[in-house]
Amino acid sequence: MKTLITSGTVATNRKARFNYEILETFEAGLVLTGGEVKSLRAGHATINESYADAENRELFLINAHITEYAAAKDGFVKQIASRPRKLLLKRKELNKILSAIEQKGKTVVPLELYFNSRGIAKIKIALAVGKNLVDKRQDIKKRDWNRDKQRILAYYNRGKK
Repeated sequence: MKTLITSGTVATNRKARFNYEILETFEAGLVLTGGEVKSLRAGHATINESYADAENRELFLINAHITEYAAAKDGFVKQIASRPRKLLLKRKELNKILSAIEQKGKTVVPLELYFNSRGIAKIKIALAVGKNLVDKRQDIKKRDWNRDKQRILAYYNRGKK
């Protein structure tokens, strides 16, 4: 028997922080069907290649893949795994995001899909600007140096005991 996720992270977008400079984060709700929620509780979702886009003054999550729940009976309509899903935000936050999207170079990327403490599916989205190759190289260099620094400190601290 599989364990179901009642609270905690379902999916993360690990490449988002590498490919984008995060300006601001928001928590949004999702409009989902019953079968999609059950599939999320089983942990069957990916948001790696997804993004949010505006349409008719609303924000939609595009290309997020939530696998079809096998036992779901959502009428005769077959669930589409990567259909656009409406994001639920406060009007003030939505207006802020929509005005920022209109500016060149800014985009909305999902960071994490999770269940909150009340068991409601939420997604953490971020207003972001794409990094260029130089910035990515600097991030790799900084990450490698921090890893090496930790190894060096561990080596010298081990010898002093």
